[in-house]
Formats: sequence, structure tokens, C-alpha cells
Amino acid sequence: MPQFPPGFAWGVATAAYQIEGAVAEDGRTDSVWDTFCRQPGVIRDGQTGDVAADHYHRWPEDVAMMADLGISAYRFSVGWPRVQPGGTGGPNPAGLDFYDRLTDALLAAGIKPMPTLFHWDLPQPLEDAGGWLSRDTAGRFADYAALAAGRLADRIDTWITLNEPFIVMAFGYALGMHAPGKALMLGALPTAHHQLLGHGLATAALRASGVRRVMLTNNYSPIWPASDSPGDRAAAAAWDTLQNRLFTDPVIAGSYPDLSAFGLDADGLDLIKDGDLACISVPLDGLGVNYYMPTRVSALADAPLPFQMEPIPGYPLTAFGWPVIPAGLTELLVQLRDRYGDRLPPVYITENGCSVADEPAADGSIDDQFRIDYLDGHIRAVAAAMAAGVDVRGYLTWTMMNNFEWSEGYHQRFGLVHVDFETQRRTPKSSFAWYRGLIAAQRNGAAGR
Repeated sequence: MPQFPPGFAWGVATAAYQIEGAVAEDGRTDSVWDTFCRQPGVIRDGQTGDVAADHYHRWPEDVAMMADLGISAYRFSVGWPRVQPGGTGGPNPAGLDFYDRLTDALLAAGIKPMPTLFHWDLPQPLEDAGGWLSRDTAGRFADYAALAAGRLADRIDTWITLNEPFIVMAFGYALGMHAPGKALMLGALPTAHHQLLGHGLATAALRASGVRRVMLTNNYSPIWPASDSPGDRAAAAAWDTLQNRLFTDPVIAGSYPDLSAFGLDADGLDLIKDGDLACISVPLDGLGVNYYMPTRVSALADAPLPFQMEPIPGYPLTAFGWPVIPAGLTELLVQLRDRYGDRLPPVYITENGCSVADEPAADGSIDDQFRIDYLDGHIRAVAAAMAAGVDVRGYLTWTMMNNFEWSEGYHQRFGLVHVDFETQRRTPKSSFAWYRGLIAAQRNGAAGR
């Protein structure tokens, strides 16, 4: 393994709805995911995040495991419905108390907290009022950011506003696969601008509260045309615009990308008001990159969207059926550097990991060599991008422990730690020991080859 620079952040990432549970305790109210999970047939086996990994009660044990792992950074998300029930009004002291205790415990363990303010759990009353289709939600998000930072900014210097706004738009509002379950297709595009406006307004609120570093996390994917035909190349360019540029160009370059492939112009959405792009494009202190796989597309004629997804044969597959292509991460990082040049802020890999169908052996051990190979390959891919000149400052794997994996319920296991969801017993997997060893070797300057 190549040696990474001193101070490089090694960590893990989680999200509130996926691990906390306690959805009706201490003043927390419903999010869109609580509501969505109650709909018949939308979540595999009808499972919910009501209990999840019970992190709300078991966080001391979980922080102790993180300390044992040796990480220097922990990316978690703050639950909006826990901190500000209903999405408006004053804070919920009990909810803030939870994140206050978690923050102090992490700092005592030598772990830097990196909270994400929005990891998809929009308060249900805000969705009832229009959700991210409504411009007003952007303002409510800034109010919530101020409440969270007002309690925690004295100890947390790095904050992430949004997680994967593309997925919220595409899966939540365009295709209906995620909460809130709307299938609006191109009618979902207003959610892009409103999320980005929320990011800009929240950035101002965070900095007014004394926050030093503000980041945005997007999920990125190198887009591969299925062939060299003009149609397939145009389809790849259109998907690249939608996933990789729509939520990045306005933030870094101060303008929306060309949306003509969809018969649209950003100005024609009748959403952008004077001052919006100036608010959105205030410089970031870091860009969070979530990477799982490349995307291969072909042209699709006479359809609302000018592309369709194609399989990528010839690679190992995760339990989710996703191809394992570490070189795609290097390609992606270099592409971001080439696309944005000196305007690209320092990059953090804020999610990267894989689902493995790992089961405890008779002796209770869990050998997930597939995950170890996956992490090894992708960390080497980060090193290759850094050698090519990309300024990467940290790597946080997804995820610390098995969790509620959205529409898949508890059937996809991304964790370094196995969770028995009947007993909530935690068992570190082989990958946990491997990652602990890698972090220790990096800190000792003895990473080897």
C-alpha cells in the first residue's frame, strides 16, 4: 500500500435514519422515510428504520469500536426531525443533547466529527408543504443548519450540507424508488435548484455560527458510452450532465450546465432568482465524493430521457450486483480535477464501500475477504489519483456497521461490523481488522508495498 501524507483523514461514514432507530423517542417526529416505509411494497420485506442498529441507545459502544478501529474522522448525519421536529420553529433540546453527547465522546476518543446536515430524512410536514419542489424548503434548511451549528459549532469545525442531492432528485422525486416516492421524471428538476439553494443558504448560516469549513457531498460516476456511436456518446454526455455536473457546476463554476439534451434550459425552469447563483457558488472548503461504480449508457430514442443503463460485463460483482472497478475512482477524481482546475477544492472520499453477503461462521467470525479486496483496490485508486495531482485529503468508507439500506431494508450489508438485528450484538468482521491495521501502518509510516 502506498504511504499517504501525514494528516490524511481515515474514517467511516453513517447516516441517521440508517442506524439510529428510536424514531418516536425524545421528541423526534416523522421524516419522509418513516412515512415511505409504511407504504406496502416499497421496502423489501416491509422492513423499516424504526430500530435500525439502535445507535441512539448504543452509541457509547459504537464510539468505543471506532476508537479501537483507529479512525481520525467520523462522518455521521444529524437527523433533521430529531433536532427540529416538523422542520420549523425552535430546536428540540433532547435531540440536540444526543448529538452533543456524541460529539464530546468522539472528541475524547481523538475522532474528528464530520456531520452531514441532510442525509435524506426531510421532516414530513415540509414534504407535505411541497418538499424540495418548494423554494421555501431551502430557507427552512438554513434555519435548521443554524440551530444545529448553534449547539455544536464550538467543537465541530467541518460540516457537510447535503448528501447526494442527485439521488434525492432522481430516486425520490423523478423515479419514486426512494422517499418521498414521487415519479415526476423531468418534473423533478426543480428539486435540484432548491437543494442547491438550501446548500448556499445553509453555508451562510453555518459560517455565521462560526463554522470554519463547509463541504457538499455528491455521488459521482464516470459515464461510459456503450459504443463509440454518436448516439451513445451523446447519451453518455447527457447522463454526465445530470449526475456529475448538475449539482457541481453551479457550486464550483457559478452556472448551470447545458440542459438542452432534455429539451430544457436552466433559465427556462423559471426558478432562478437574482442572487441565487451567487449564494450557491460561495467557495467550498472541501468537496465530498461518494463513489461506487461507473455507469454505462446507450441512446434511447423517442423517450423522455435520452439514455438507458447498460450492464458492465467482465468485473466482479458486489452482493448488490454492482461491478467492482477501482480504476473508475481514479478516472473520476482526475476528471473532476481536469474539469474544474484550480477551482476544485480539496477532495474527501466521503463514501466508498460494498455490500457483501457475509455470514458469521460457526465460531462467530466473519471472513469478508471480498470487502478487504474491494477496499484495498479503491484506496490504491485514491493514491493513484493523488499521484496524478488530485488534492485528496481523506478516505471514509461506507460504512461502520450493517444498517438499514433504504429500499433494500436489512438485506444489503455494507458494514465493517456485523449487526445481529434481533439482538443488536455487534461483531467486527475481518475487514475491520484489516482497516485497523492499514490505519495503524499509515500512522506509523510503515505502510509497505
